[in-house]
Amino acid sequence: MNTDKITIWQKLDENAERWLLLVFYVVIVVTVGVEVIRRFTLSYSSIWGEEVARYAFIYLAWIGAASAVKDRAHIRIDVILNFLPRNGKLLVYILGDVVMIGVSGLAFSYSVETLLVSIKFGSVTHGLGISQAWFIAAVPLGFSLMLFRLWQSLSRDIRALRNDSPIYTGKRLFD
Repeated sequence: MNTDKITIWQKLDENAERWLLLVFYVVIVVTVGVEVIRRFTLSYSSIWGEEVARYAFIYLAWIGAASAVKDRAHIRIDVILNFLPRNGKLLVYILGDVVMIGVSGLAFSYSVETLLVSIKFGSVTHGLGISQAWFIAAVPLGFSLMLFRLWQSLSRDIRALRNDSPIYTGKRLFD
C-alpha cells in the first residue's frame, strides 16, 4: 500500500504541471473556439468567454514558469558554463537557484499581500461577476510551485556536488 502512494507522488512530481497546463490549454482553445463560432454564426459574443480565456492564460503562464524551473528550460546563456569545470558549473547552478529562491520568496509574499487585499475588499470580475481572488491566486500559486521546484533543484545540485553524480542541465528544446 505504501508503494502505491510513492508512485502516485512520483507521478504527480513528474507530471503535475503538464496536466495542469493541458487543462488550461484546453479551456483556452475551447472557449476561444466557441466564441469565434458564436461571433461569426450568431453575430453575438459574450463577455465571460473573453474573461475565461484571459484568466486561464494567466494560470497557464504561471504554471508554465514553474514547469520551466523544474526542467531548467528558462532562457539562459550557458556559453560561460561550457568553459567551467564540473564543480564550477554546479556552483553556478546552485548560486542561481539560491538567488531565484530569494526573488521568488519575495515575489510570493507580495503576491499573497495582493491576494489578501482583493479578498478583503471583495473585488469581482466584470463579466463573470465572481471574486477576482480566484484569478489573482494564480500568481502566489505559480511562485509557490516555483519555490518548490527551486528547492528540488537546489537539493539535486547539492547532492550532485557531494556524490560526484552527473549534473542535471535540463531539457533542451532543440537537440
